[in-house]
Amino acid sequence: MFNRNNIPTLPNPFGSGQQQPPPSRRPQQPPPTYDQKPSRPSGRAMRLRPYQLKEPTFVFGNICAVSPQDFAPSPDGSDLYLLINGFFVISARIKQGFPGGHISMSDPQRTWMQIALTDEIDVQPYDAFSQGASSYLGNLDVEVGFAGKKSTEAPYDQDELAAAFIHNFRNQIFSPGQQLLMDYKGIPLRMIVKTVELVDLSMKTESQSAPTPDPRSRGILTQETQINYYKDIKTGINIKGSNRRPAANSVVRPDFKFENMGIGGLDTEFAAIFRRAFASRIFPPGLADKLGIQHVRGILLYGPPGTGKTLIARQIGKMLNAREPKVINGPEVLNKYVGQSEENIRKLFADAEKEYKEKGDESGLHIIIFDELDAVCKQRGSGAGGGTGVGDSVVNQLLSKLDGVDQLNNILLIGMTNRKDMIDEALLRSGRLEVHMEISLPDEHGRAQILKIHTTKMRENNVMGDDVNLQELAQLTRNFSGAEISGLVKSASSFAFNRHIKVGTLAAIDDKNIANMKVMHQDFLDALNEVQPLFGVSEEELDRCVEGGIIHFGKHIDSILERGRLFVNQVRSGDTPLLSVLLYGPRGSGKTALAAQMALDSEFPFIKLIKPVDIVGMNEIQKIQYIQKVFTDAYKSPQNVLVLDNIELLIDWVPVGPRFSASVLAALKGMMQNKPPKGRPLLIFATTSSRSVLQQLQLDFSAQIAVPNVQTQPELAAIMKQSGVFSDPDINRALGEIEETTGSKTINVGVSSILLAIQTAKQDQDKTGRFAEVLSEMCADNAVM
Repeated sequence: MFNRNNIPTLPNPFGSGQQQPPPSRRPQQPPPTYDQKPSRPSGRAMRLRPYQLKEPTFVFGNICAVSPQDFAPSPDGSDLYLLINGFFVISARIKQGFPGGHISMSDPQRTWMQIALTDEIDVQPYDAFSQGASSYLGNLDVEVGFAGKKSTEAPYDQDELAAAFIHNFRNQIFSPGQQLLMDYKGIPLRMIVKTVELVDLSMKTESQSAPTPDPRSRGILTQETQINYYKDIKTGINIKGSNRRPAANSVVRPDFKFENMGIGGLDTEFAAIFRRAFASRIFPPGLADKLGIQHVRGILLYGPPGTGKTLIARQIGKMLNAREPKVINGPEVLNKYVGQSEENIRKLFADAEKEYKEKGDESGLHIIIFDELDAVCKQRGSGAGGGTGVGDSVVNQLLSKLDGVDQLNNILLIGMTNRKDMIDEALLRSGRLEVHMEISLPDEHGRAQILKIHTTKMRENNVMGDDVNLQELAQLTRNFSGAEISGLVKSASSFAFNRHIKVGTLAAIDDKNIANMKVMHQDFLDALNEVQPLFGVSEEELDRCVEGGIIHFGKHIDSILERGRLFVNQVRSGDTPLLSVLLYGPRGSGKTALAAQMALDSEFPFIKLIKPVDIVGMNEIQKIQYIQKVFTDAYKSPQNVLVLDNIELLIDWVPVGPRFSASVLAALKGMMQNKPPKGRPLLIFATTSSRSVLQQLQLDFSAQIAVPNVQTQPELAAIMKQSGVFSDPDINRALGEIEETTGSKTINVGVSSILLAIQTAKQDQDKTGRFAEVLSEMCADNAVM
């Protein structure tokens, strides 16, 4: 490392016998060329005239020649530092025979200082440490290009070019705006200093400043100075990326910490995004060039609404040491004027194209965040854009920018959508939006993280009750997305606010206790009744199917539920990725209730009940689309259950004719036989009262379970007893009257019909007699059928 002692001591600028120039030769000092305050003089000044010296040592060494008549040599023979016109600092060397009263300058030096050969300039010694301890160069950004007609198409290695620069110009002082020439392998190169970073090498730990283009900031070039080269696009020079150091514009901020991003439950997804899209950008660009790989230029984030896609994109922009991300919503691209939509796409990439032409692989990263990508990038030929072809043109323009003839390696397009299936396939291939990351619903650990993030301020400000158990809330918020958990916290806060509103008013608050307001655990429990998850378990529908619970009136009910548990475990273990189970039996036998109970007992993240009433009023295409969407949604969760109630009615089966929808049947067959994606097992429970019909239609199932009616008197007695309406004498009386009326001990009535008869009997004073009468009629009807 260099320190202050490496810089030679400045000699006395004037010889011992040299007389000071007369006052007439020292007119008033002109203002500096730049509109800045001049440096403070460190010695006496003299007036010299520029001189054009064509010796390569001085021209390509960035050194000015001076006469021994004007300056005395230093004791160690080192070069001098001179301050020109009170602003510019150059290195000078005493040359024997050089005319006195002159100073040689190359064309780039005179261009930098805006000095003509006919001018007189003010020259005085310069103290290299006049800027304090930070007088050395830590980093130097240099633009390089060919200086004349002589050029080459061979790429220049940055590390070799930097080594040659340090070898030629070591110990010289550089500042932003400075221009110089360097002969490299027989080809003259013109270089312009763009920015500098100053460091104090005398300290044990380097104190480094930020890069600055200020021409007043100047420092000494040392062996450890890092030089970052940018190409001059006007000359067409080819600069290779460095093999030993990262790009000049580091991708990831040095102070980046994942916990500061405010993203919960997405650690795995974010780690995969970082590995795929950013790891290659951290390493030296020359290394990526050696591997022959291109950086990832596109990421697609897809998944259910509210799971954090937009949040991840926004936080990625904050994490990276890149330009401010350009954020655009898909519909904003479209324009009614011809060609304007395509122009909007081109504008998004204009800045990145310009910088890539200037700096090549050393260019900074440009991030474009494209929300609602499916709005403008639908499948070409699908009629997107109102039939005008605008949508197709936008897709084509985007494809050409991402992976066209002129490939850009300094862009990252982050697209977000809820409908990946609608996006044109050409946009999803490698080289374009090649990283596909599904952002699904958070698991229990993720929900705990999200709850912790959203309640951070509550805890810090001591407004969250001590009884709040976030882990318990994480268990209770199954299938909640991140956005829905945020809504839950807001709802809980509203319940806390409501406790401090004065009775009898809607606006006045209780000033006495408002300072002690806290959000308690009960507030979160109340909020759970108010905020329901949009995606996942159809809790309310399933609960209605098993309203009152399952009545275990016979051993076969326990056997059916046990078989259901085995099927659930079979799918949960991953041994069987797709399993379909048919529950068949007479109408009212409890098939739907049993299927719903088995689905609820599974506690799978995604449970969906499909009923015939859900597709009422739809045509065949709409029914197919609805069924397809339900299955597609099921593939988004790690474990899934679908309950298809009255499956024969879903395919429009009508016994008169008979008639059914062949298209819906074909779609349902295909979806039920299609294996789900890896790691997304699916369990299907279907119910039917027409098993023979399904057999004729060749709608096959992995397993079938029979659900019979209530057959015996003990089974009926068990139902009556569990209802809590009848006493033991009432039950015996009812059974006797039913047997006497029907002439048989066999019941053969569905459990739902029996429960309905119990509710009807409760309205009569003689509930036992009314129940026996109603049930006898049901038994007689079933006997006739």
